[in-house]
Amino acid sequence: MRYRVLIVDDEELIRKSLSSVFDDRGYAIESAADGKHALDHFARWSPHVVVLDMRLPDFDGVDLLRELRKRDSSAQIIMITAHGDISHAVQAMKLGAFDFLRKPYELEEILHAVEQAVRNLDRDRRLTLYEERNRASFSRDIIVGDCSKMKQVWETVEKAATSKSTTVLLQGESGTGKELFARAIHQLSDRSEAPLVDINCSSFQESLLENELFGHEKGAFTGATGRKRGLVELCDGGTLLLDEVGEAPLVTQAKLLRFIEDHTFRRGGGAADLSVDIRIIAATNASLEDAVERGRFRKDFFYRLKVVSIDLPPLREREDDVGALALFFLDRFSRKFKKQFTDIDPEVVESFMRYPWPGNVRELRNLIERVVLLEDAEILGVEHLPDELQAAFSGLDDGKSAAIAPEGKLGMVTLREAGDRHILEIVRACDGNRTHAAKVLGISRQHLITRLRQIEEKKVSTELTC
Repeated sequence: MRYRVLIVDDEELIRKSLSSVFDDRGYAIESAADGKHALDHFARWSPHVVVLDMRLPDFDGVDLLRELRKRDSSAQIIMITAHGDISHAVQAMKLGAFDFLRKPYELEEILHAVEQAVRNLDRDRRLTLYEERNRASFSRDIIVGDCSKMKQVWETVEKAATSKSTTVLLQGESGTGKELFARAIHQLSDRSEAPLVDINCSSFQESLLENELFGHEKGAFTGATGRKRGLVELCDGGTLLLDEVGEAPLVTQAKLLRFIEDHTFRRGGGAADLSVDIRIIAATNASLEDAVERGRFRKDFFYRLKVVSIDLPPLREREDDVGALALFFLDRFSRKFKKQFTDIDPEVVESFMRYPWPGNVRELRNLIERVVLLEDAEILGVEHLPDELQAAFSGLDDGKSAAIAPEGKLGMVTLREAGDRHILEIVRACDGNRTHAAKVLGISRQHLITRLRQIEEKKVSTELTC
């Protein structure tokens, strides 16, 4: 994308010089010698960045800044003055100027200011696209689960969403869906039209994490060539998700505690307190209680986060949901990869239900994605599973299950044999109506036909062997 820069200065030499420099850097350039022509260019051309001289023949720079901000609040405006009037600088910043430079300025200084303004625009644009994608992709249907524990989770989520500001703590093992439920709380709340921004607290060192959260002023440290707005500013009106909050440094925890208390913060190197209106959702797969006891997490911060606490159950405690989740992912990836998978063999579902899933829902999703991508079939069977998972399944037990043998005595038959008998009994009970039997069994009609054919082939093979 070629960014548009409008240069407004009554000195022709400055306009030509800056135009040449910015053109060489790949920017699209227009210039104006006074406020009237600047407004014309602004209305017609919609520049991304404006380099605006404070003193113009027909306009005071602050008045022109005010008018430009009314017309497009997203434009980044850099003010230039030869007078060094601090009161003008303060007023310009309050009106939303991105930066303020004094003449005579170094060429590198103004280049840095424009580049920083462009980075700011890039970040805002990415944030907007992220939120649009977030809103478009979210649906309660993408969180599959109807077991009793998940019903309790949803009840709490829906209650928490009714409040705009209540802090929520999501706790659960990795892969249990903490980010999805954070999105659910945000989208079900009155903040749904504002940004939801997440930051992983374990991905940054202490100073970098605070810079990401709260931003900095120009000159706050070496290399700070312009002002940077932090995530708390960018999601004003929305929700901030502090993922892996248990990894936040103690110093940062103290600053976050203060921020949550009064919603005020100070940019790095700044002198003034700023305020925003956001909700905090924190997520962790660690035990914060243990971290508090070890002195790695502040007790006051823990209790401030734990206003509403939601514990997400691991998949091994959601046995009734495993089959539905597997089918959900099967359908999703079959569509994505244009495959023909329509169902899952009951024997596979049975194994899924007994497997402990240490990686939780994420592990199940990744498994189904892998199988659908690499295999071609209509029914996902044991033979399609990776070898290591087949080995894990075979190690769960000896593959036998107690069942009533045909003669009425308790015997040991394989799960597959027990499943075949169950299918035949249902078909007989439905007077051979396969459509009705498939509905009773909770499988597709095609899957039922396939299983009946396999049962018949197995019976013929056994009779030939005998």
